[in-house]
Amino acid sequence: MHIIWHGQSCFEIIASQKAGEQVKIVIDPFTEETGLSLPKLDAEILLITHDHYDHNNIKGVAGFPFLIHGPGEYERKDIFVQGMPSYHDDKEGKERGGNTIYTIEAEEMNLCHLGDFGEKELTPEQLEKIGDVDILMVPVGGTFTLDAKGAAKIISQIEPRIVIPMHYHLPKLKAKIDSIDAFLKEMGQKSAESQPKLLIKKKDLTVEETKVIVLTP
Repeated sequence: MHIIWHGQSCFEIIASQKAGEQVKIVIDPFTEETGLSLPKLDAEILLITHDHYDHNNIKGVAGFPFLIHGPGEYERKDIFVQGMPSYHDDKEGKERGGNTIYTIEAEEMNLCHLGDFGEKELTPEQLEKIGDVDILMVPVGGTFTLDAKGAAKIISQIEPRIVIPMHYHLPKLKAKIDSIDAFLKEMGQKSAESQPKLLIKKKDLTVEETKVIVLTP
């Protein structure tokens, strides 16, 4: 599996199938209003966590993908997706509305993308639905979603094997949110070497403590 981060909450996931085929999944493509440039993307499956311009650029993804836009259970090309409702803020959506948390089962691994999760903690019901997580994509930039401490708390609830931080400040991003530094400090890492993408297989996962992997958009 290849996992590529394009900035904000936008990920491109390329999953290999038993027949040797590949399935492309794109999550939360953004518009240029963000200040960032979305690369040319195509996908078989497109996930949208909520309808804000930095997450819902459906037209920015070619290939006529199967669109998943909210809670429910979905299956496409042997990829299993579960969407569950959550809030974009800690006031039951009164400030920023709803948000969908997605879990994705592919290559015998369980991925979780939190979208713009803004609640102080996951409910027991959400945790039960999320289940065991191999790779967690979590917002860490604060202001509009989880900050460093909030993200660390959610990570301690889920206990994933790998964490990929997202939705933090980048040089051209117009939104004023925190850099990744506070999150790395909260996780006990003074720095982290970034890499352009994560190439991983089930056998690469360990049962050791959670590992933070920083991707370069």
